Amino acid sequence: MVTEVTSRLVTADELLQLSKDEFYGELIRGVLVEQMPPGMRHGKIVALITYLLCAFVIPRKLGTVASGAPGVVLERDPDTVRGPDIAFFSAQSVPLDADIPGFMEVTPTLVVEVGSPGDSMPDREKRARMWVDYGVPLVWIAHPEAQRIDIYRPGTEVESLTATDHLTGRDAMPGFYCSVSEMFDVSR
Repeated sequence: MVTEVTSRLVTADELLQLSKDEFYGELIRGVLVEQMPPGMRHGKIVALITYLLCAFVIPRKLGTVASGAPGVVLERDPDTVRGPDIAFFSAQSVPLDADIPGFMEVTPTLVVEVGSPGDSMPDREKRARMWVDYGVPLVWIAHPEAQRIDIYRPGTEVESLTATDHLTGRDAMPGFYCSVSEMFDVSR
């Protein structure tokens, strides 16, 4: 469930302060949009996918994986700050030793969004296309109920992979390879 919170335009810095006061949401062209926390199943899948990505990225020093809706500034004046479930920032875009206390000002190399029970398919597709429009080269939308991953990339049709398929990192994370079913196996 998404709710607009205020009619006064808010900045990214003000959103950062609100997040310290337990506000859960995003900023879209200066308007606060509150979102309900998505639930345990969603959290377990986000944690599992984050683990799988970190297991590949960290030993190879490829970049940084962040989960838990890391805020990314996409526009200024008015500000837009969106929070993907998982983001990968390559070492070329964000140095490995960077300690960034606020929102990221760099577009992720890969964004993963995990569907929640309250999301509709059009909402998930709109969110994926939004990330691609802001320059993210690879977006995965995970659909837990269908055990499917939809892959969005600039200038291509959406590709859907099912539990029997394998997912790769393509140019965004070369060498990454994982079965789709493994990304949803929260029972282990």
